[in-house]
Amino acid sequence: MKNLLRVLRTERGWSQLDLAEQLGVSRQTVNALETERYDPSLPLAMRIARLFERPVESLFFLDEDAT
Repeated sequence: MKNLLRVLRTERGWSQLDLAEQLGVSRQTVNALETERYDPSLPLAMRIARLFERPVESLFFLDEDAT
């Protein structure tokens, strides 16, 4: 799943650790999300959307090439 996390995080001047602390996850989780090695659970996706004040579907996109 593609996402805009890195873009939104850097626009705010936050480190991965800053974002992780706000979401209640590890920095490694944020890194895995940003590098698209991990898809968030629905509760985590909703926390991310709330933090960035955007709808979930504007942050995460299905990778149409994924099988």
